[in-house]
Amino acid sequence: MKRLPGAGLAASRARSAKFRRVLWRRAAVAGTAAVLATVIAPGAASFAASTRPQPSLASLVAQAKQLGHQIDVLSEQYDGLRIQLTEARAEAKTALTTYQQDATRLVSGQTAIGQLAAESYMNGGMASPLQVLTTNNTGSLLSRVSIMQQLQLENGDRVAELSSAEATAERAHDTAVQQARRVAALSAQMGKEKQVIQAKVNRLNSAAFSQALAVFQKTGSYPNLHLPTANTVGEEALQYALTRRGDPYVWGAAGPGQFDCSGLVMWAYEQVGISLPHYTGSQWNMGQHISRSQLEPGDLVFFFPDISHVGMYVGDGLMLDAPQTGQDVQIQPIFWDEYVGAVRIVA
Repeated sequence: MKRLPGAGLAASRARSAKFRRVLWRRAAVAGTAAVLATVIAPGAASFAASTRPQPSLASLVAQAKQLGHQIDVLSEQYDGLRIQLTEARAEAKTALTTYQQDATRLVSGQTAIGQLAAESYMNGGMASPLQVLTTNNTGSLLSRVSIMQQLQLENGDRVAELSSAEATAERAHDTAVQQARRVAALSAQMGKEKQVIQAKVNRLNSAAFSQALAVFQKTGSYPNLHLPTANTVGEEALQYALTRRGDPYVWGAAGPGQFDCSGLVMWAYEQVGISLPHYTGSQWNMGQHISRSQLEPGDLVFFFPDISHVGMYVGDGLMLDAPQTGQDVQIQPIFWDEYVGAVRIVA
């Protein structure tokens, strides 16, 4: 059968149109699937997230306790750095003062030597030993020898003093520079420690831990104790410390309304006229070390291998302390498993 002219072209166009319609249908199906996936995916993810197991309250309490302890340890390290910084600043100030004094003496010595040299030049210098020995005037001979020896002695002493003053001034200057660098390094280290601590505090104070902290805070609910009249400085300090029950733990604080562990001890003993450093490591070395069987009210009890916590012994296996972030100053049983020793502060 003979085809009409243009029939082949029409058939080709028809096939092309059909092919384009198939492609459009496939693209539409794919597009719809993509849109549906976009719409459904967030809901599916949300559903998956909502069905993911959440930490139990017991787990959150345990995490809160661990975070609190970490903050307590970092806080004591921060307090130790603060003491080092205070000492470094004092040493830097002393070194600078010493350098300034030595520099003044050095300038004075240089001036004296300069004057001596100028006088010697203006006077034509001292007579040589040969001139002195060949003089015909016996009195003049003895006088000149005596004067020359004295000036040589004084000149030698001044030169030696000048050299010593110069060396001392250089050492004092180097010390002052070193102490200034130490102050700067400690300040930078304290800044980093503070950021780490604050980050942990922020996490502990977040909504996720609010219920856990409420449970955590219920520990240590022991009755008030009424001690008899204080007979030792330790008992007297303990009585002051007992008045702070219920005050919050705040890292780096030492009263009068908030405390960390060593800050509470420092504040209590300050009330009875005894100055203690705000750092458990230093408080450990401040008094008389006693055995567990010798414990009396007011003695300091220390915990953990790094001596990062301190409390005040109350009696009957109890202590008063500022435990950690999330807990108030309270009486609680001594945790003997972490006990490292005790110190008695004496007047």
